Amino acid sequence: MKQKITPFLWFDGNAEEAVNYYLSVFPEAKLGEVSRYGEGMPMPAGTVLVANFTLLGQEFGAINAGPEFKFTEAVSFMIDCKDQAEVDYYWDKLTANGGEPSQCGWLKDRFGLSWQVVPSALGELMTNPDPAKANRVTQALMQMGKIDIATLEAARDAA
Repeated sequence: MKQKITPFLWFDGNAEEAVNYYLSVFPEAKLGEVSRYGEGMPMPAGTVLVANFTLLGQEFGAINAGPEFKFTEAVSFMIDCKDQAEVDYYWDKLTANGGEPSQCGWLKDRFGLSWQVVPSALGELMTNPDPAKANRVTQALMQMGKIDIATLEAARDAA
């Protein structure tokens, strides 16, 4: 069944490069339909106009449409990571070659798209029934760029 809502990403001439990059980062990624600009259109003939692709079961669209709009942190994609190895993998891949780390698991990839690389354990750690433990976890998280699960667990367990 086709999903009802598909994120559609606006690129300035580098949609094909971006799509290929995302396909290389995410396992089991798939390229879908691709349409290209023809002669006499706003970009050189053969340049990707629209590309559809799937990352971890989520469908996306990409369009080459010019410099008018840029990505902002107002929209981000959260990757739910099963463990620290998966956090490390996505963090390293998405900050490579011009990506920018931020704090609390947020980053921008080299195309300016914002991601949150978050371990599944974070929700449980932050909503601990003991408010003091939850507070220590939150304070530790606020000091991090890439999330470190062991550090958060140590903060929770601190006396």
